[in-house]
Amino acid sequence: MNIAPSVGLKNLESIVNDAGGPVKLLRGSNIGPYTFPVIPPEFTNWRDEVRSWKDSVALLELSYHMTELHLRGPDAVKFLSTLATNKFDSFPVLRGKQLVLAGHDGYMIGDAIVFREEEEFLRIVGAPFASDWVQYNAEISGMNVTAVRDDNFSIRSGTRDVFRIQVQGPNALPLVREVSDGTLPDIKFFNIGEFQIAGHAVRALRHGMAGEPGYEIYGPWDIQHEIRAAFAEVGQKYGMRKIGAMAYSTTAQESGWMPMPLPAIYHSAEMKPYREWLNQYFLESVASLGGSFLSDKIEDYYVDPVEVGYKSLIDFNHDFIGKEALRERVANPKRKKVTLEWNNDDVMACMNSSLIDPDNGGMFMKLPNPMYATFQSDAIMKGGKRVGISQWLAYSANANRVISLSLVDIEHAEPGAEVTVLWGEPNSQRLPVGTHQLREIRAKVAPAPYFEKVIKTGQQ
Repeated sequence: MNIAPSVGLKNLESIVNDAGGPVKLLRGSNIGPYTFPVIPPEFTNWRDEVRSWKDSVALLELSYHMTELHLRGPDAVKFLSTLATNKFDSFPVLRGKQLVLAGHDGYMIGDAIVFREEEEFLRIVGAPFASDWVQYNAEISGMNVTAVRDDNFSIRSGTRDVFRIQVQGPNALPLVREVSDGTLPDIKFFNIGEFQIAGHAVRALRHGMAGEPGYEIYGPWDIQHEIRAAFAEVGQKYGMRKIGAMAYSTTAQESGWMPMPLPAIYHSAEMKPYREWLNQYFLESVASLGGSFLSDKIEDYYVDPVEVGYKSLIDFNHDFIGKEALRERVANPKRKKVTLEWNNDDVMACMNSSLIDPDNGGMFMKLPNPMYATFQSDAIMKGGKRVGISQWLAYSANANRVISLSLVDIEHAEPGAEVTVLWGEPNSQRLPVGTHQLREIRAKVAPAPYFEKVIKTGQQ
């Protein structure tokens, strides 16, 4: 489904101006945290489901919430390399690649996974921000490339090009071997393999999550029920759990991947044509910004590819948007991505106060995902000074605590460092927030990703 962004809808530039600026727009939105469509909140219970990708094997549903953009044409790879920080000069068919996108001043716009299905056919899969930026640039590029959207089920229904599931955990390899009846090839990390399940041809990208190896399996939409039935039958032997929406919302925190940083599109003259292309159909125009960190300057809420861990994916031997600005950021990094371990006693005291004293207590923390905005930005304090921002939090049933992905000033980023997170949203008028008092929650710095990786080696 391809969208004509200018037909009958107000554009983002006008929306921002009418709101009095981007911060007022995002801080005034009553949209809550992202809700994963179609799949139920739980299949068994979210604690059991979360533990399955560490202890046995998990089946995660990606068919409904991932945005896809299909790039076709002889210039598809050449075009994408003009936007991506990473290089594409070695990108054969049946290979996956992380796509990292920056704006003109080096702030991050988004990331996604690119699947090279054919010489002239690429799939971009992930949150919508990367696909939106790529589609806009494809339409104005003048190159021989077309971009067609396959939107997620948050804004549409019906059928899609492919179903998509992820099989993850220490039992993933033996389970997929058995389900494929021995047709599973040896697939190297971030390569795509072809094999059979229930008599149907499927493909799988070999990658991992939360420190465990796994497969992202996809194929024609109309065979999905047979594929799931095969996994359900064989999966009992391996302790497989289907993952509901509540458990799925905690995957990124354990993996060390920031899935939805605020896209850096709201502030600059260079981005004005893009804001005029975006409209109310797109999440960028209706999303919300929440948390205890307050600033009137939208740039203070942005991140850059270096600090979120993508330094190794920046290749300066090709031209791309943001290249020169990122040279400076690589040379002079100021923050580092870490995991924060939130103090259990402080978390429970905050939750207790919100229930028994709703007018004066802390803000309620819904488990497993306490986030209450599209984009979360909570202040991290040390010695009365702000030293970072906590962005993506959840209760991890594997860590037995709330953890958050955060950006911390480098001098405070060593594991074990003690900091304080401010929990709440001062003077908020947003309906999802409610009456509360700002609370201080102790936290300790830990590595990101939180769990040791065995993804690339496949060691069990």
